[in-house]
Amino acid sequence: MAAQQIVGKGMVSKHAQLRAILVDMCTNQLSPGDALPSERQLCVDHGVSRVTVREALGQLVAEGLAVRIHGRGTFVAERAYRSELRLASFHEDMRRLGLEPGTVVLSIGQDVPPPTSATTLQMTEGQQAWHVRRLRLADGTPISVDDAWYSADLLPQLDSVDFTASIYDTLGTRFGYPINRAEQTVAAGLASSETAALLGIRTGTAVMTFDRIAYSGEQPVEHAYSWFRADRYQLHMTLADR
Repeated sequence: MAAQQIVGKGMVSKHAQLRAILVDMCTNQLSPGDALPSERQLCVDHGVSRVTVREALGQLVAEGLAVRIHGRGTFVAERAYRSELRLASFHEDMRRLGLEPGTVVLSIGQDVPPPTSATTLQMTEGQQAWHVRRLRLADGTPISVDDAWYSADLLPQLDSVDFTASIYDTLGTRFGYPINRAEQTVAAGLASSETAALLGIRTGTAVMTFDRIAYSGEQPVEHAYSWFRADRYQLHMTLADR
């Protein structure tokens, strides 16, 4: 395909024209992991300055369409998984996206939960809770780290269940607490060294943080924190006038 020469006339800036060309490369012409042309080649092909090229590439990196690897160049980023904002377990969510969910159980044990979790789960001071930490995968790729608390009195022998399966299914079928409502807060955060190592990203990389309380009727059953890779996971919602 012949390179498109960018002109400086009209309402569309050279930067915007080059960005549109690069977006088309990332989304239609190249595959994840493919290298984008070098800065020098882009300057030659499209008749723009190095400053314009760097600005356009920097915007693609900021938007998650491309990644820079020091000493090697700029590459098309892996596609982000777009999840609908709805009540679903991680397993259900990934299968709906056509992905194979996976789970690595990091730890299971009883402990006194943090005050916030104890209050959320309507537990008394000093009462024991199950503390479950899991690494969640999609098609073998690390997507999130989950840190969850469950009342030990409400869910005895929870440590005997298969935590590589859907915990929401287990809560309903084995313990009689089907999850039918949740309250969730999503925020931006930075990956700790431990979270970064588990997710395969650098310490301090931007992540999406989830704080979820799952209910069965009016009974709070789970208080979970999750850290999702922001470059691999997106939330989508539909908004409408009432």
